[in-house]
Amino acid sequence: MSNKTSRRDFIAKSTLAAAGVSLGAGIFPASGNILGANDKIRVGFIGIGNRGSQLMGLFMNNADCEVAALCDVYEPYMSRSRNEVDPRYLKDMGGQVPRMGEQFPKKPKLYKDWRKLLEDKTIDAVCIATPDHWHALQTIGAIQAGKDVYVEKPLTITILEGRKMVEAQAGSKQVVAVGLNRRGNAVYQKLAKEIPTGKLGKITVARAFRVNDMYPDGIGSMKPENPPANFDWDAWLGPRASRPYQYNIAPYKFRWWSDYSSQMGNWGVHFMDVIRWMMGEKAPVAISAHGGKYAVMHDGDIPDTMEVIYEFASGSIATFSIYEASSGGLFPKGEVELRGTKGALYASEGGYQIIPNRSGQFQTWKDPVPPEEFTQADKMLSDGSSGDSTGNLVRNFLDCVKSRQTPLCTLEEGHRSTCFAHLGNIALATKERLQWDPEKEQFTNSAKANELLHYGYRNQWKMYGL
Repeated sequence: MSNKTSRRDFIAKSTLAAAGVSLGAGIFPASGNILGANDKIRVGFIGIGNRGSQLMGLFMNNADCEVAALCDVYEPYMSRSRNEVDPRYLKDMGGQVPRMGEQFPKKPKLYKDWRKLLEDKTIDAVCIATPDHWHALQTIGAIQAGKDVYVEKPLTITILEGRKMVEAQAGSKQVVAVGLNRRGNAVYQKLAKEIPTGKLGKITVARAFRVNDMYPDGIGSMKPENPPANFDWDAWLGPRASRPYQYNIAPYKFRWWSDYSSQMGNWGVHFMDVIRWMMGEKAPVAISAHGGKYAVMHDGDIPDTMEVIYEFASGSIATFSIYEASSGGLFPKGEVELRGTKGALYASEGGYQIIPNRSGQFQTWKDPVPPEEFTQADKMLSDGSSGDSTGNLVRNFLDCVKSRQTPLCTLEEGHRSTCFAHLGNIALATKERLQWDPEKEQFTNSAKANELLHYGYRNQWKMYGL
């Protein structure tokens, strides 16, 4: 029996025993080489920049987690030495450069190549927080290597990648959780149970937005240059087309480049996940989008202004707005709005408010739903996301590694929510009102749109199942 299998069996048995579950003979194979401290889950971290470091800190808050290995294309992130970080990065992106300096009880192994990390049979699970265009290859590789996976949002850079990830997991025994952090939030968990019961009546409209005033210079305009000597640019590009290094692409600023990410993927996936979760929707059947680079003059190629409309077969619409050339909010409070026939909901990770509807023209009914407010204390991370929510997802993932249960946000759920971001981007690129078949995951009225479901990987990189 392999060491990895025996460790996982030991962890599972320990968890069940602690919960008072009786184990019958033959449920688990006989353990092999069980070493000291086998009750700890050994986790390897692939991508330990801004978000990866935040996640690693949350994993380290759990006594049953051991940081076993680190992998990144930027050497100072692996050595955890802020003094070695390029001074330009610190000056321009100080808030996005991790603080580092963690104290590890055991020194983690360091890998420049994530594939070598996956070959390490002493590692039980991996946390993947690389740029979006890497998630599919690394997650599928981890599954095939027998590792459990926590993968950060957005799940993919293309729709086809998500389906192939789901298929890869289906042929394995691995636990895979997706870091859509609001799935771990108590407010949204409460609403996801109550809203489908008709609390707001028939919901006809849902809305969310992202406002971030990047005017006038955004991420700036720069020319290609040599990367820092300790930054492996070719490895960062991976399956994407070769191009010269540019300072306003990596690290972090890739969010404004469509080859590597988008603000629909960065933020839209969070809010559309919440909306479809609360409404009980799987996917839209029609999508349209408007927008462009209207005001922000920089090298980034994604829109600074964008409106996407999603139509559901059940008879409702949802909209997501990106405003990166203005500031201010759209709602009285909260980050998500649901408008029903009985009342309107305004919700965030910190709480919600329900405002009763008033009877309209020719109607005489009175308030059908009472006003309601709910709040909870929360610890926010530096990027504005909920530390409690994400911490709950991390804790849930570790529990599932032990119990082999289904995590709060599965690969299928993560894929379906990430599709909303891609569908919006494709609709804007084609400037068409697109009809979507959620089962076949194909557009039924646009060959041009179907061509954007994936792209050709470069060099040796191959997609699972193709």
